[in-house]
Amino acid sequence: MTEAADVGVADPPVADWFDPHAMMRDPYPTYERLRALGPVVHVPRIGRYLLTTHAAVTAAEQHPESFSSYSETNLTMMRAIGGRPMLRKDDPDHGVERGAINPTLRPRQVTDMWSPAFAKNVETWLDHLEQVGPDDADLNRDFAAPVASKNLIDILGFPEDTDVRSMQRWSTDFIAGTGNILDDPEIWARCEVSQAQVDAVLEDLLPALRRRPDASITSHLLEVGLPDPVVRANVLLTISGGMNEPQHMISNIVWALDAHPDQLASVRSGDVDWGAVFEEAVRWVSPIGMLPRETVEEIEWFGARIPARANVGLLLACANRDESVFADADRFDVNRNARGHLGFGNGVHMCAGRWAAKAAVGELALPRLFERFPKLRVDQERETTWDGWVFRGITALPVTW
Repeated sequence: MTEAADVGVADPPVADWFDPHAMMRDPYPTYERLRALGPVVHVPRIGRYLLTTHAAVTAAEQHPESFSSYSETNLTMMRAIGGRPMLRKDDPDHGVERGAINPTLRPRQVTDMWSPAFAKNVETWLDHLEQVGPDDADLNRDFAAPVASKNLIDILGFPEDTDVRSMQRWSTDFIAGTGNILDDPEIWARCEVSQAQVDAVLEDLLPALRRRPDASITSHLLEVGLPDPVVRANVLLTISGGMNEPQHMISNIVWALDAHPDQLASVRSGDVDWGAVFEEAVRWVSPIGMLPRETVEEIEWFGARIPARANVGLLLACANRDESVFADADRFDVNRNARGHLGFGNGVHMCAGRWAAKAAVGELALPRLFERFPKLRVDQERETTWDGWVFRGITALPVTW
């Protein structure tokens, strides 16, 4: 297949200066350099061809026959969670597994079934945040992470007494493993421990859900008759991704609004709704920075030649700062129409939990947080820390009020 065929085809530019460690600190200066090189850039340091522009990424997502989710060489996700989940499969297998969980994640089901539980979790952890107090509170540690963790426990149908810190640790380990392109052995060791602990929960949970099905994702995976290894792989996939985005969106949005007090005032006054804030924040600082794909055969893509069976990275975060789509793209602007952002991916693999995340964060957690703590602000006396680029978010956000 050829895209932009009237443009001369050549080997893509090479970014031999690419520094994964600098990316962990702040990937956005690198994204700007990559986009300036072209829609396709070869990065030997990480063994990937990176798609950098909104058009190149969107088109690749819409052509899975050329850019496959299945790979036998790019195996970090499979190693991280101990199996091949739907995200690393193409249709029809992907469609069968995705179809199993779609019913419980549709907007109406989220509103009717899950939002009441999410609202209860928000109140529980707002109480906790208040107890920690304005001198010591860390929004990520004391609110965003445990809320996201408890929401995930509920939507997966895990036992009520599942420890929120354990769920958080499992998710962190699986995310670190999925992004472990530098093959850090300590990360793999953490993944193995977390896999074993989740498997121990599932040993009791899966038979119980077979006897008494419920509305959870785990139960829906079982009800369509998927084999146990497939169910387990997709449960662990949900753990890895189901905390990451809502957790980081809570902290990211508070941090962004604190840095833009005029925009916070617009939100407080009701001139801008929380849904718009959520969408713009997902665009501006995307929790999912890159998705993996593999070329089925040699391909000419936006004027560049990519070999067959090449590892390709779809840079969602980079594409979301593409000036040809989003004017003044480096600026956070809640008044912007962020429609078309790629923060949840695109095409058949668009994030299944996007409605649940938006409801949990934009409709519940953030409005109640600012109602409960109207003077909430980032504590500049303590350090805010960020981490990651394949997955990126705030790891510590000290707040006071």
